[in-house]
Amino acid sequence: MDLRYLIDVRVKPSYQGQQEGDYAFAYSVEIENQGSFTARLISRHWLITDGNGNTEEVKGPGVVGEHPIIVPGDCFRYTSGALLKTPVGSMRGQYEMEADDGHRFMAQIRPFTLAVPGSLN
Repeated sequence: MDLRYLIDVRVKPSYQGQQEGDYAFAYSVEIENQGSFTARLISRHWLITDGNGNTEEVKGPGVVGEHPIIVPGDCFRYTSGALLKTPVGSMRGQYEMEADDGHRFMAQIRPFTLAVPGSLN
């Protein structure tokens, strides 16, 4: 791993209740540029897996309609959401980033759990 292109992604999920029979979750994301180059978020790629093992793939440009530019030492924060058919699931993924020197790289989003409170022992 080239530390010049180090992006740390932290996610905090929260349960939002049921919506038309689905379980609604919000997740707040903090993307911190720990590298030495300014980086622009190009695209996102999420894998959302429900408690039955069904996986939905979500790809697209930017996040929440933006292509944030993050200077070294700074963070970009946003909140989004996901619907699951089951009370427990997980998400993981990656962001495609482009540094101001033209180098493109992937910032990994570590797996995290989506769970209705009390559904996990």
